[in-house]
Amino acid sequence: MDNKKYVGKNLHIIIDRPMGSKHPKYGFIYPINYGYVPNTISGDKEELDAYLLGVFEPVNEYDGKCIAVIHRTNDNDDKLIVVPVNKNYSHEAIEALVEFQERYFEHVVYL
Repeated sequence: MDNKKYVGKNLHIIIDRPMGSKHPKYGFIYPINYGYVPNTISGDKEELDAYLLGVFEPVNEYDGKCIAVIHRTNDNDDKLIVVPVNKNYSHEAIEALVEFQERYFEHVVYL
């Protein structure tokens, strides 16, 4: 998994599912901002997804720091964890904040 190369890097992400929006297929409400890193390709042949933690209002895009990668072991769609540059989250906090979606997948968090 070469997505670990993003950990520690500052990234620009586009938020296509802002906090409070509804998932188009499954109907759940996003408790956090969720989007992607433009001009990247993930294992699912789409742009690399990113959870934005530490921003408590809906946003359309964001410049932040990648602090972790969620590697799904039963799916080919890794997720980056992006936060404001002055923030950090523990493994436990990351797991709790992304549980709304990641509970359906086996995964490992790389910090």
